[in-house]
Amino acid sequence: MLPLAAPDWAEEFGEDQFGVYCRFRIGNAPFVLRWIPPGRFQMGSPQDENGRYSGEGPQHEVTITRGYWLGQTPVTQHQWAAVVQAGGKSDLKPEPSTIGGKPGHPVESVTWHHCVAFCQLVQGQLGGDLTFRLPSEAQWEYACRAGTTGAYHDGSACTQPEGNDPALDRLGWFSKNSGGSTQPVGLKACNNWGLYDMHGNVWEWCRDTLRDYTAEASVDPLGPDSSGASRVLRGGGWDYFARLCRAAFRDSFDPGGVWNFTGLRLSAGPGGFSGGAGDL
Repeated sequence: MLPLAAPDWAEEFGEDQFGVYCRFRIGNAPFVLRWIPPGRFQMGSPQDENGRYSGEGPQHEVTITRGYWLGQTPVTQHQWAAVVQAGGKSDLKPEPSTIGGKPGHPVESVTWHHCVAFCQLVQGQLGGDLTFRLPSEAQWEYACRAGTTGAYHDGSACTQPEGNDPALDRLGWFSKNSGGSTQPVGLKACNNWGLYDMHGNVWEWCRDTLRDYTAEASVDPLGPDSSGASRVLRGGGWDYFARLCRAAFRDSFDPGGVWNFTGLRLSAGPGGFSGGAGDL
């Protein structure tokens, strides 16, 4: 028996070797979400992690109290176009990517504001009891690690922080293997929860602002409420060193900025889950 009920909008709902998943379709674009169960993890990196930056610590226990859905891959150019076209009147461009014309590649050159509006268009198309939004920074790292504790989601270490890191080469697209471009999603190895491209390819916007880490345990943490403040980006990208693609690395950018390395991953959960300022 599956541990939860299928969302109202799911066309397919089941369980495989990675856990529970569901599928839905908007226009001619299929989407797959993976169920991320609640739990605890060590957020940030230990002081001896190769390639570490000081802002990744101190490492501390975080509890995620409620499960949530997360996109199996970053949103692709095809998915973005299908949602924007199905959503009717919108300020969003159906083809915003600078590295465009590649339907299976992740969408990029989208601001945080664009991504929030995209999530709202998905919500408008599907309805139901769940709210589509960007994941919080804590939810993102928890999902990326999927029970592991290393620099990368397979538990491996970063041995070549600014070189052709062999562990990352198996898991993601970065400066040494991307060929100077984004790449189709889902080609590298997934993590224990069936999530692809959590390292490299495109940076993924998170819902909240950067918070200062402390050694104290935290429950469903969010960055401080600050309208217009920089928003968190996670995961690294196609034009970045391996050390910036580690699970613990964190950065934040202007929410209105446009770069050809920023994209998003859909999240969905009960209204108000891990709520707060970042719910805009």
